Amino acid sequence: MTGFGDARGQNDRMSMSVEVRAVNNRYFKLVTKTPERYQSLEGEIERVVRESITRGTVNVSVRVDGVAGSSAYRLDAVVLKGYWQQLMSLTSSLGAKPPDNLGSLLSLPGVVADGDSGTTDPREDWPLIESSLREALVKLHDFRAAEGSSMEQDLQLNLRIVSTELEKIAARAPQIVRDFRDKLRDRVAELLRDGEATVEPSDLIREVSIYAERCDVSEEILRLRSHLDQFQSFVRQPQSAGRKLDFLTQEMVREVNTIGSKANNSEVAHAVVEIKAAVERMREVLQNVE
Repeated sequence: MTGFGDARGQNDRMSMSVEVRAVNNRYFKLVTKTPERYQSLEGEIERVVRESITRGTVNVSVRVDGVAGSSAYRLDAVVLKGYWQQLMSLTSSLGAKPPDNLGSLLSLPGVVADGDSGTTDPREDWPLIESSLREALVKLHDFRAAEGSSMEQDLQLNLRIVSTELEKIAARAPQIVRDFRDKLRDRVAELLRDGEATVEPSDLIREVSIYAERCDVSEEILRLRSHLDQFQSFVRQPQSAGRKLDFLTQEMVREVNTIGSKANNSEVAHAVVEIKAAVERMREVLQNVE
């Protein structure tokens, strides 16, 4: 499910902003963007995020700026000197002209560091990062809750369609066998009208019984009703159940396909098409549910 949340925090050395963005994904994937000195905290960031989100691609961005009176960044002379010596050695071996300034080296890893990186343990800043991250996650949750309310309404609408069409099938199912019996009896009577052969009632009953067993969809109707009840139960739960709901829609498709293949009836076939269309719409919605 998509969403966005942000938060800001500050202490005596720095101000911090945290942004959390989430997009749809069947699995959990975390992408973090933090200043180099805080990369050791990415495990803690993932731990906090996983407490709130179980599915989706989550992007966490942490930005740090120095406050007035503090040095936000500094040049690491040792790292810069090492890069320069390597560059000079390489240009000499290649016979190339050496660069006339160090500007091109400033973007290399480790050259520009946070001003306090050499004197402050990054974990000392974790409480500020954590509080800002949790505040951003709360905003993200509120954003997603509003979207989730709309998605639930859509799911409920399609559930009602499935339930209504299923009851049409349940009401029509007993008549299917009676229609077959009447058609079979009329056809046999027509074929035998000008002949001397006869058909025993027991033979007719046996054929009707075989057909009745083959087109019986009572078990599929019962299971599909059970799936609908389970679906409603999972939707009402406070915790997310996206994977369970997705599995139930797969089972719904399985049952309705069996009904369609068993029941050779135009009215039932029409109801099956409506149910499959509604379930497919539900599955599209569930791709966005955690």
